[in-house]
Amino acid sequence: MHLRIKVITLLVALFIISSFSVALASNSASSVAVLDQNIQATQTPTSSDIASPNKAIESGDLKTSDANESKVPDLPGAKILTINFVGNKEVVTEHLSSVITSKVGATVDEEKLRKDAEAIFELGFFVATDYKVTDKEAGVDVTFTVQENPVVGSINFQGNTVYSSEKLADLIFTKPGMIFNRTFFRNDIQRIKEKYQQDGYVMANVADVQITGDAITVVIIEPVISQIVIQGNKITKTHVVKRYMKIKEGELFNSNKMRLTLNRLQGVGFFNDVNVNFEPAEKPEEIILILTVEEGKTGRLGFNVAYGTESGFGGGVSYENMNIGGKGYKLSTGFELGNRSEYWLSFEQPYMGAKVTAWKVGAYKRAWNNLGYYINGNKSPDGFEYDRDKMGAYLGFGRRFKETSKYNWYFTLDWHNVVNEPRFPMTMAKMETTLNDKGRRVIDDLGEGNYYSGLLSFRRLNIDEYLPYSKGDVEILNLQYGRANVNDKDFNYFKYWLEAKAYFPVERLFKNLFESSIFTNKQDKPMLFAARLMLGSASGDVPYEEMYAIGGDTTLRGYKDEEFRGEDMLLANFELRIPIEKAFGFVIFYDLGRSWRRDAGVSFGSEIGSAPGFGVRLNTPIGNMRLDYANGSEDRFHFGFGELF
Repeated sequence: MHLRIKVITLLVALFIISSFSVALASNSASSVAVLDQNIQATQTPTSSDIASPNKAIESGDLKTSDANESKVPDLPGAKILTINFVGNKEVVTEHLSSVITSKVGATVDEEKLRKDAEAIFELGFFVATDYKVTDKEAGVDVTFTVQENPVVGSINFQGNTVYSSEKLADLIFTKPGMIFNRTFFRNDIQRIKEKYQQDGYVMANVADVQITGDAITVVIIEPVISQIVIQGNKITKTHVVKRYMKIKEGELFNSNKMRLTLNRLQGVGFFNDVNVNFEPAEKPEEIILILTVEEGKTGRLGFNVAYGTESGFGGGVSYENMNIGGKGYKLSTGFELGNRSEYWLSFEQPYMGAKVTAWKVGAYKRAWNNLGYYINGNKSPDGFEYDRDKMGAYLGFGRRFKETSKYNWYFTLDWHNVVNEPRFPMTMAKMETTLNDKGRRVIDDLGEGNYYSGLLSFRRLNIDEYLPYSKGDVEILNLQYGRANVNDKDFNYFKYWLEAKAYFPVERLFKNLFESSIFTNKQDKPMLFAARLMLGSASGDVPYEEMYAIGGDTTLRGYKDEEFRGEDMLLANFELRIPIEKAFGFVIFYDLGRSWRRDAGVSFGSEIGSAPGFGVRLNTPIGNMRLDYANGSEDRFHFGFGELF
């Protein structure tokens, strides 16, 4: 008696996401209700359709069998004579044979056959699988019967705006003309979700997959921020908070923009803490963003200390308030003492937009001692030292060209008065008879004078805002017109110079050179190569005070302050910034450049000064401390705060 045994594994409908829940973790990622499976088979039944969960299979097709009823003939020790496969047209028999454990010549085992049918089904190519055991004189024949999925006719996407349907189709493995494989397609859905997540759209999700005949439709939800609620700000105006928000109402939620928004708000100095939460809106594709800020003290009292080989030790006290009146106005005042003393007061609105004007007004007084005046091609033995007193005031304002533009402009009006006092053995009387390189009296360079100028700067800021370190480039084109009256002599001039800065992570280069290195694997602060190039010239009669000054801790390290002065200028600074620990770093640098006075017997580009050196960086509660040693015209140490550029 032959028992016909059939075990059917029906295609299970895959769940549709019901809602998304959000929880930003340390990497600002959100979670969405996960689809255990991403395909819902709901097509109209045809002879080749994928069976739905409730579809009864007619006589002649595969039928559901009782899993508890033994369906193998009661033939103890019966051997398998043959194993055959029926119903596979697109999937080759060899592929099916590779996943089963039952073998010809082995004893027939019902549990093995059941698992083999399941293994064939798990390949993903079939609606259902079954097996049949036929009794023969010398043993049994085993036949596995399969019903293949249809060939994919088309793949369509709904709800996608971030990526085109063509872009999404390129991401997935499944293509029209292939037999549908639910396992492959689950991976395809995962690739789509990962693409959204990689670009910051962590709330986007595949909400449904519909299969109708040979057409597949993927339904995507891209949540939109319908409303932004700002709370906790008692002093800071709400419109000021919104200025610094990269994310806006009506936009798709993006975790990268959200992270940048949080960093911006933390960095402006108004708040102790900034948190974000989400609430569902009326529509499933919308969310409400709740931004909660905790305001802190915006007034800060600071202390600093500095050292230079020439300037010696110096230090001072400063006071800043970052949020006057809750409108983001910044007040800064303070003083520094030593050979480079300074007093200052400034008031500004630093935020710059396409419709919001950044502005700044201020006054200052500086006294620099032991400056060098160089004659005969900037050779120090032919010069002398002098002290400079300078006081002035300025007004500046500017805007972006567009709200999201990398370009902006800034215009500054400046007035200052300068009084120079020669040091022994030079006297004021002697300066009236001593000639400089251009054949004029030294008094015409160092006499008391009033200076007026207007400076227009065009900036291109191409720095990656989403990274915690500098990566990218900055270019600034400066155009300045000035007038001066020095020792009753009038000056009228133009200056124009270009400054370019670039920052490149280079840890991969050193990772390739060294199998294990302390210089790599610092994601928040990688090893950087930083470069600055400045090139300038002038026309007209430029007064000595307004010539390009090169030399000192802010330009050409290893040289005296303002050792080179002239109407033409070239400066290049190169640094390899190596982080060692979170609060400690090491720098190797090379500076070169100088300025040239025309008609001084030194042609442009000749006798360029150079200064190799190294330094350390230490992050302290009072700021990033910098100590550099450079070898230029002489060995010099420079100590201060912040990077050189």
